[in-house]
Amino acid sequence: MKETIIQFGTGNFLRGFAEDFVAQMHRNGVYSGNVVIVSPTDSAQIAVLNAQQGRYNLYLRGMENDKPVSIRREIGVISRSINPYQDFDAFLALAENPDFRVIISNTTEAGIEYVADNSFLDRPAHAFPAKLTQLLYARYRLQLPGFIILACELVDKNGERLQQCVLQYAKHWELPDAFCDWVTNSNHFCNTLVDRIVSGYPHEEAETMLQEIGWKDRLLDTAELYALWAIEGDYEKEFPLKAAGINVQWCDDVSVFKKRKVRILNGLHTAMVFPALMCGLQTVGECMEDVQFSIYIRRCLYNGILPVLGETQENLDFAASVLSRFANPYIKHRLQSIALNSVSKFAARVLPTLLEIQSCGMQLPKTLILSFAALLEYYKNHSVSDVPVCIEKIRGGSLAEILGDTSLWGTDLTGLLEPVGRAVERVQRGGMRAAVAWSIED
Repeated sequence: MKETIIQFGTGNFLRGFAEDFVAQMHRNGVYSGNVVIVSPTDSAQIAVLNAQQGRYNLYLRGMENDKPVSIRREIGVISRSINPYQDFDAFLALAENPDFRVIISNTTEAGIEYVADNSFLDRPAHAFPAKLTQLLYARYRLQLPGFIILACELVDKNGERLQQCVLQYAKHWELPDAFCDWVTNSNHFCNTLVDRIVSGYPHEEAETMLQEIGWKDRLLDTAELYALWAIEGDYEKEFPLKAAGINVQWCDDVSVFKKRKVRILNGLHTAMVFPALMCGLQTVGECMEDVQFSIYIRRCLYNGILPVLGETQENLDFAASVLSRFANPYIKHRLQSIALNSVSKFAARVLPTLLEIQSCGMQLPKTLILSFAALLEYYKNHSVSDVPVCIEKIRGGSLAEILGDTSLWGTDLTGLLEPVGRAVERVQRGGMRAAVAWSIED
């Protein structure tokens, strides 16, 4: 089978997301093309991928009709994998194949960055956008068609940012203006939003799974059933995801999908994490099994987030799917991992809902106010992982100083002083369990 997709990224996520979709397109007979993986770093994973000839097993697990479902798929769409640090010529030679049409990337949020000390003569350049520029320039010189580039990094306008970095390198390296025109006009840098929890190698269950598989799969991967890929543009004819039954949304603007995901899924994670940790809970699943916290989560959602986000059928359906995903018995989503860097997360995920409620003159929901108070109390009294200056300001400041600090929240929150102060007092006086009970009172 011909090679049609270049993928920058060797991690669990894309193997549980993009590769699964390519395999589904194969099974449905709507696409014939394999993936070549390129490691953005000098990764030992390339040797593992090649040793298994790109073959691995993926378990998709979750709830359907209130019943647990587990599906195993053997994925065999990776034809080969290249480490450009060990074989730069093989990497650059990818430009010569006219069958390549799609580039997919997931190089972490920090992957899309411009680093000035990268040189065009490096073999390879260090930063991912610099490597991509080297590949694109080789393609341009051969006068071959450009690519559909699907950036999956979790940053705003990921496709646009990647294109900007490529053009910065082209200017810095003094590449021809005609190349810049080709980058802009012959390639499609698509903003995308990805949504699927890929939990990776299942260490606690691996032995049982490998017995079922019948061979030692070092690339074994696990993910939830749910998946969404929102992509700006419409390249269904060339990359027929929808025809294969995949939940893809070709659209003009992914921001609608992003706002829904950030406010509901991510917002609920951030709203629950510190009240739950202070009550001794460890995972999202434990929160859903805890009667009091299950009510708390639903009150955050239906009494706080949805009234201002909009109670459209799309939002209601997504909200219901999120609650089902949270209850997935197969995924142990640890609260401590959700708690990382929570000041910026709260500012992006929960605070906009609170400020919209306040601006509408509606009553502030006690659940979301408690989530703010819990964050502040946890940061003051527990070890946390965040930007040091954020931790110092919360631990060293009065409540009024903390809420008035625009460097923490992006805006002055003095207007929340009275309700947040009341919630802090509840926590300090009666403990978190009593405060949660107060927050869900009618």
